Amino acid sequence: MTRSKHRYRISVTPIETDGQQCIGRCSIEFEQHSQHSWMHELESAQRLRRLSCNDDASLVVVTGLLTALAEASVRTGSPLATLQPELDQLLLKLDGLRSKE
Repeated sequence: MTRSKHRYRISVTPIETDGQQCIGRCSIEFEQHSQHSWMHELESAQRLRRLSCNDDASLVVVTGLLTALAEASVRTGSPLATLQPELDQLLLKLDGLRSKE
């Protein structure tokens, strides 16, 4: 298996209705490895100016996360294996959306 070239730390922190960050334990943070440069992909998408910056970033990140899940689902005995057909279809649709750029 090829070693991932890129490593990302993903943080999700809700924002309160008043615009402030929530107080207390309210964020999720994890790492994700990838063979792809998400930053390069985001820069490429933003040059085309088809989607908003938030939508471009969401598309790049969700594609990276779904790709990681799809790769994990093919491992022997993975509980994610039942998702493989749907993950493959969704990734193809996302790739089609990005290739229209």
